[in-house]
Amino acid sequence: MPTYAYECQACGHTFDAFQPITAQPLQKCPQCAKLKLRRLIGSGSGIIFKGSGFYQTDYRSEGYKQKAAADAPATGNTGGCATCKESKNCPASKD
Repeated sequence: MPTYAYECQACGHTFDAFQPITAQPLQKCPQCAKLKLRRLIGSGSGIIFKGSGFYQTDYRSEGYKQKAAADAPATGNTGGCATCKESKNCPASKD
């Protein structure tokens, strides 16, 4: 449902109304109660994206997020080689 902007020709009150497309324009001003409302012509808003953006994983379930976190490799040194982070068969640690 779109949001329409209205202005009262009698008192100058402006407001927005959330209405279905098929609804008739409002006529009575909610402030002065006169039948002098005019629906303003807008440029249309479309979709407004705010924030850092939308990603494939934004709307994943909590179960999915927990499983993904459990499958993620651990950070930090696991006691292996400082060069390649492997604990077994490290080519850098061989003499």
